[in-house]
Amino acid sequence: MANSTIKVLNIVLFLALISKGYSTCSLEDISLTQTKTGVTIQGKPEWSVTITNKCPCAQKNIVLDCQGFQTVERIDPSLLDVDAKSGACVVKPNQLIYKDPVTFKYAWDNSFPLTPTFSQRFC
Repeated sequence: MANSTIKVLNIVLFLALISKGYSTCSLEDISLTQTKTGVTIQGKPEWSVTITNKCPCAQKNIVLDCQGFQTVERIDPSLLDVDAKSGACVVKPNQLIYKDPVTFKYAWDNSFPLTPTFSQRFC
């Protein structure tokens, strides 16, 4: 009987630790990398941006600080909604982002420091 009780308590403790770990996601769980593609568009180098959610939970409405962001290449607004007035960009607006990376490209003289500033987590 005591052996069964210990096993049950261990399982409960394990599940509690797992659920606690899932709820501690933060902006540091959003990885953003930029690389030159080697392509030139209207005389400007093209940049490929990959955003990865490393949180075990889905995230939604990831907002990037993109103050001053410019591009001569069209970006699909379902991938990145750019609001030039506020200097904020929303990654895949109103869509859950799981583990699959989100990728888009833009063309400008240099890369922009796109920094995550907000997200909604769904555990």
